[in-house]
Amino acid sequence: MQAEKALEPSSRWRDLIVGGRLATFALVCVGTWLNAADELMTATIMPSVARDIGGYAWFGWAVAAFLLGPILGGATAGRLSTQFGLRPAIVVGGGAYALGCAASALAPAIGWFLLGRLLQGLGGGWVVGLCYVAVSALFPEKLWSRVFSALAGIWGAATLVSPLIGGLFAEAGVWRGAFWLFAAQGVGFIVAGWVLIKPQVDVENAPASPPPYVQVLVLTLAVSAIGAAGLWPSAIEAAASAILGLALFGLFLWLDRASASHLLPRSATDVGGPVGAGLFTVFALMGATTAFSVYGSALLQTLNHARPILAGYILGASALAWTAGSLLVAGRKNDALFIRIGVVLVTLGLSGLMFAVPHRSLALTTVFVLAEGAGFGLSWSFTAARIVAGAPEDERAFASAAMPTAQLIGAAVGAAAAGAIANLIGFGQGITEARAGVAGFWLFAAFVPLALVGCVAAWRLTSVRAPA
Repeated sequence: MQAEKALEPSSRWRDLIVGGRLATFALVCVGTWLNAADELMTATIMPSVARDIGGYAWFGWAVAAFLLGPILGGATAGRLSTQFGLRPAIVVGGGAYALGCAASALAPAIGWFLLGRLLQGLGGGWVVGLCYVAVSALFPEKLWSRVFSALAGIWGAATLVSPLIGGLFAEAGVWRGAFWLFAAQGVGFIVAGWVLIKPQVDVENAPASPPPYVQVLVLTLAVSAIGAAGLWPSAIEAAASAILGLALFGLFLWLDRASASHLLPRSATDVGGPVGAGLFTVFALMGATTAFSVYGSALLQTLNHARPILAGYILGASALAWTAGSLLVAGRKNDALFIRIGVVLVTLGLSGLMFAVPHRSLALTTVFVLAEGAGFGLSWSFTAARIVAGAPEDERAFASAAMPTAQLIGAAVGAAAAGAIANLIGFGQGITEARAGVAGFWLFAAFVPLALVGCVAAWRLTSVRAPA
């Protein structure tokens, strides 16, 4: 019997498209694409959005709002599918995403646009979470790794295609069309999900504890207070808003640790241990490097007179280098060395941008963006492995899921802080070459200390041993 099992053929890529699986495989790929392509596409067209509806003061908020949505969406996707069933849940998630896209496309002013972005993020978080639920419910276990590898490839493809989509609509002067395009894809996802997924599909039972609504609300208030620091007329009010944001962020961590339903592991606040050190490394480095994702396209279009498509692809270079770095070290040992090299590369890339961008060097800017991405690629998988290995046995699965949550929180806080800095420089009145030159330095220099703290946390992570 054992010999027969050993001779049983392993899964093949073609198994994903035979036996009636092609349509279902396409469904989860489309759902992943909707969320993966959104951020770079929107970053590419944001200068056009701001010129049209007056949103120069709200660049950071547009990104932060979109990133806050997946935090709640990811935390509640599983409960949504078990409470209503996978098919109705996909309709809800896809519907929220499509409505968010439509709201952004129709927005007469920046406030409506931000509400649309928040709804897009929430719907996108639900859609991605439900796609992962669908993989386990609709595919045999032997194909799971193949499907997840394919979905990772979708993220890479989105990096290549989404700047082109955003750039084409921006250059044609019809940025709203980009959101209508994604709204139509969201509607197609809903229809396909309703047709392809049978009502009797079973999913695992939801956790007994309620979703972490309170923590997400406090986190949203914290991000909003940090972002609002650049909107106050006086330095005292700006400082008070930033301090309030940091205090609320501390309250979020305390509530999350004390709550029965939490976003992060209990040991996340212990930065002396591997889980806390690892998650803080992720938070700090993502927060430190988000400013280029928010303002890179606008800075390059203003200082270098780059076309939106070119600016979008320079933004996307980081994700390509991330993928290349991950492939380069896949399966290698010396994880501590690669973590340390990676975080240093991220910090050097960030530091280089504060000189390359204001000096209008597209070549050097691209080099430093590639260095940032490669640094993340070299260190990311090893950081995740150390976090999981360092967690208590009963929290290891949760610690693994907490890494993307820490990534989203760091990026949302970083986007809000970048928006505050840009508005203090004067971006709220418009992005001129003079203001862009100043911002090209401070939007990166201001975050170097946070990146250095992230390096210290990474050194701590690589110095502690996982519990036996």
